Amino acid sequence: MIVEQSNEQSTVSKERVQQLDSKGRSYATGKRKNAIARVWIKPGSGKINVNGRPQEQYFARDALRARIGQPFVAASREGQYDVLCTVVGGGLSGQAGAIRHGISKALELYEPELHAILKQHGLLTRDPRVVERKMYGHYKSRRRFQFSKR
Repeated sequence: MIVEQSNEQSTVSKERVQQLDSKGRSYATGKRKNAIARVWIKPGSGKINVNGRPQEQYFARDALRARIGQPFVAASREGQYDVLCTVVGGGLSGQAGAIRHGISKALELYEPELHAILKQHGLLTRDPRVVERKMYGHYKSRRRFQFSKR
């Protein structure tokens, strides 16, 4: 007995919904290396505060400030959102990457239609690269102790 199956595929579309807290903000967590950033965004004039200080004061290098602004540039939303974030762990570069990841996720939660754009630019994916552990018999993770023949 042969049973025929229909070729109709059930299209289950994952509908994305705007997620806001009681103050009208969107919250997300971003990570990079050992840095963890908690990020809140809300409509505003484009101010970015990191650990209670303006981004210009916290990140002295222009490259780090540019990295933080990448999600807004990719989504064409420069100067439309205020960002409040707290970041712990890691160095300045890792912290900037964590904030960028958190802003991207929070922006997607605030405007779900931006998911495709942010995903295309690779801003929603966490960078999995972390420092390799030190192994025994090695000076660091890969560097071995100096060999002495005699």
